[in-house]
Amino acid sequence: MKTPMVEIAQTAGGDVEEMWRVRDRQVPMGFGGEAWDVAWAAVYLASDENRYVTGIELVVDGGLTLKCA
Repeated sequence: MKTPMVEIAQTAGGDVEEMWRVRDRQVPMGFGGEAWDVAWAAVYLASDENRYVTGIELVVDGGLTLKCA
């Protein structure tokens, strides 16, 4: 996920923008997720909109785990 913590960790090691471009190419959707992508999934799970949802694994990774399957 594109977060400030990841960016700070990478700053000492090199070009942050290049790191994001490389990561974006690894994700099937073509772009990396942000913290809000995970937050909106949590909002959904905490909302009445999911009143009939039970026992799911909600993967918020832009399809990255599909490449491993």
